[in-house]
Amino acid sequence: MLLRDLTVHTDGRLIGDGDIEITSIEYDSRTVRPGALFVAVPGYKTDGHTYLGRALEQGAQAVVVQKDHEAHWRAIVEEGGADVLLLDDSRAGLARLSAAFYGFPARKLGVIGITGTDGKTSLAHLVAHVLNSSGRKAGLISTAECRIGDELLPDTGRFTTPEAPQVQGMLAQMVEAGCKWAVIEATSHGLALHRVDECEYDIACLTNIGADHLDFHGSREEYIAAKARLFEMLDRSADKGITKTAVLNSDDPSLERFENTTSAVVVKYGNSGLADVRASDVAAGGWSVRFRMHAPGGERDVRFPKPGAFNVSNALAATGVALSAGVLLDEIGPALESWPGAPGRMEFIEEGQPFTVLVDFAHAPESLERVLALLRETVRGRLIAVFGCIGEHDRERRPGMAKVTAKLADYTFITDDNPYSEDRDAILQDIAEGLRAAGKREGHDFSVVPDRREAISQAISMAVDEDAVLLAGKGHEREVHLGDTSYPCDDREVSRQVLRGLGYSKRR
Repeated sequence: MLLRDLTVHTDGRLIGDGDIEITSIEYDSRTVRPGALFVAVPGYKTDGHTYLGRALEQGAQAVVVQKDHEAHWRAIVEEGGADVLLLDDSRAGLARLSAAFYGFPARKLGVIGITGTDGKTSLAHLVAHVLNSSGRKAGLISTAECRIGDELLPDTGRFTTPEAPQVQGMLAQMVEAGCKWAVIEATSHGLALHRVDECEYDIACLTNIGADHLDFHGSREEYIAAKARLFEMLDRSADKGITKTAVLNSDDPSLERFENTTSAVVVKYGNSGLADVRASDVAAGGWSVRFRMHAPGGERDVRFPKPGAFNVSNALAATGVALSAGVLLDEIGPALESWPGAPGRMEFIEEGQPFTVLVDFAHAPESLERVLALLRETVRGRLIAVFGCIGEHDRERRPGMAKVTAKLADYTFITDDNPYSEDRDAILQDIAEGLRAAGKREGHDFSVVPDRREAISQAISMAVDEDAVLLAGKGHEREVHLGDTSYPCDDREVSRQVLRGLGYSKRR
């Protein structure tokens, strides 16, 4: 595609004739190859504008820069070494240019965006499952997996929403594969940083609003405002003959705030009398839950294969989304019952052992408490928790998570959870101090085991019949990041290896 044909979709100023063939759009100078358009994006640790020279050396045909970074790009303009596109906001421009490069694929799909503090990954996977099970081929972009139907895409296993070129590229793949729908998990980072702009949403769903990533957003209101961007985009998305719909949690205090954010049709789910989709006669059944679904168009009994009230809420939300997408209630019920779950979210590890091993992404006090409380209600033996806290961010989580495990777990292993450049021992001791403040004793009630693989091994080796081991915080992630290095650790695979080493096997 010619540069001038791309830039016509922006409000920027092109310096140069634009008669250049662009073969890719890159925001990381290390991935630039001849023919690329390099978009310089201001970052929080590094600024893409400082890498303009490197991008040109590696073959970039043109560069996109932000007007207020003139000190970095003025020399390139004066030397005439490349065409330059000047934008007010290069992050937003990255999304717009990426969508144009791939032919605005979201205009050819029904697009569902899912956001919230807790449960959004699970809900995104559940919605995609319901759509595919009912014969409506759907692609999925989540922080745990990206896939088209049953095909896993390469951009999987990240920590957050992919950048705009990857999002738009995957949407284009979905169009090529004949998908009718795309389901996108929209994190607060992804929304604030324009990664999921230009996705032309038709349905947007909110799980709930808690307090998260305040180190990034600065305040709770800014965090909520980032989530609200998804619903604001409903009002300016392309008309594809699909009724624009906001699916909202009637039990969440943020309901009115989000209702007033959009002019879209609102569908509510939850336990309150305001809900359009609700459950009654909820009954726990081991590691599943039964309830009576009430929704526009009828009622039916559902046996959902994941336990807990929060999973009932996800089932109701998925029903609201699916109904808005034209799926019939009689199709939704069986799809809910056949859901295999999302990777690393309430994922049970089964190797024939006589105790429970559960991997979950819970990495904040509220989510950790929900999972531990569920296990405490269900498990007859001891409850052994393994968790850590991420470095560089949200330090207030540490005493909160320690307090939760002190209250609900019988024994706790404090371990790594991506310390990044922060002193790992300082993080572990922050958590340990929280446990000590709650009256717990090291060696009697908890242990500090920095290497996560060793902590998992010790926890599982401690378990006996009817105990439960919760591996919390990492979920689907496959590495632990320590400063400039990392070590492999997929909680699911490590726990399987430990169980097999102890002599357990599915075949037994």
